[in-house]
Amino acid sequence: MPIGLLRHAVRGGRRDLPPPSELKPSYDVVIVGGGGHGLATAYHLAKHWGVRNVCVLDRGYLGGGNTARNTAVIRSNYITPESVRFYKEGVELFTRFSNDLGYNIMYSQRGQLTLAHSDASLRTFRLRAEVNKHLGVRSEMVDRKQIREIVPCLHMDDDVRYPILGGLWHRDGGTARHDAVAWAYAARAAEMGVELHQRTEVTGIRRDKGKAVGVETTRGVIACGHVVQAVAGMSSQLAAMAGFRLPIRSFPLQAMVTQPLKPFLDPLVSSAALHAYVSQTARGELVIGGGSDPYELYSTRSTLELKESLIAHTLEMFPFLAEVKMLRQWAGLTDMTPDYSPVMGESPLQNYWLDAGWGTWGFKATPVSGKYMAETVATGRVPDILKPFRLDRFATYDLANEMGATAASH
Repeated sequence: MPIGLLRHAVRGGRRDLPPPSELKPSYDVVIVGGGGHGLATAYHLAKHWGVRNVCVLDRGYLGGGNTARNTAVIRSNYITPESVRFYKEGVELFTRFSNDLGYNIMYSQRGQLTLAHSDASLRTFRLRAEVNKHLGVRSEMVDRKQIREIVPCLHMDDDVRYPILGGLWHRDGGTARHDAVAWAYAARAAEMGVELHQRTEVTGIRRDKGKAVGVETTRGVIACGHVVQAVAGMSSQLAAMAGFRLPIRSFPLQAMVTQPLKPFLDPLVSSAALHAYVSQTARGELVIGGGSDPYELYSTRSTLELKESLIAHTLEMFPFLAEVKMLRQWAGLTDMTPDYSPVMGESPLQNYWLDAGWGTWGFKATPVSGKYMAETVATGRVPDILKPFRLDRFATYDLANEMGATAASH
């Protein structure tokens, strides 16, 4: 029996996070949003920049938003060079995450297979594969024979609505335990003095002469030197409190999971044409996701319509799952930008920093986002790797269009 597990049993558990405390009158940095991105930023500020007079605020509980509501996919097979470089570093950080933070996030690099059902998809996949390989990401085109070898149980008949013509095989694709990522960052940040305040809702942003100077909360007013916004689907609402608008629209994104089955699916399998992707967890459950809802809504409810759609499309890929029972269904709240890329860095309000617009791929960017948002806040300068995702790109039309790189079309 591992020594750590034995100690845990004898001592009756451990407390990774400190008990709740009172808010201080002021902090150097206030991070609004206690999900993966906010906690990662707090950790990197404390660990690598020595900025420890930091508090993280969340109106619910740590990691209870989109961090707990995603399908835990990690990949870097994007289209634009700027995005590929960014997510490539994210994958690299995930590979050594457990060792760096001393916390097991159950990272598993299993590969991702994206199916092509048309000549147009094949052309796009060729472009992605070449861009990926040029930047050191392991992606390659595969034909029908290779697909059968990668996923032998995939339905490959020709007499279907969307025959499989080929695919994009991304060897670096994988998964991790999403809530463990948030817990690890929270625990290590707290050890270095970062304060974590749950059930503390932000009700306003205090401004003075074009600068953020404080945060109003349900527990009082906090003065601060910097504010970091990392609230996913509520990005537009928080930005409105700070006095500006974001080019973001929020949509529910639903997913579901089946009863456990014996292992049969190692890689992740996705199809943009079918609006569905499937992976199998270490416990044997099938995690099934798809495209976001077609209408804007600030709600995380699930619907029968999306469930039926996901089931139908999943059965086109794996017909033998017809009698498998569903265990649960849930939804997150995605903040979509016009070019399907995030908004990071400066805002119209001085010392108010943005980590928003992640849409459906915020989880996979958690480590790399936290690393560079911390550098931005600590130095007051936006690193080169984040400049393609600046807010003013929508005014200059210098977009980072990633619409074609979605795992399931939106």
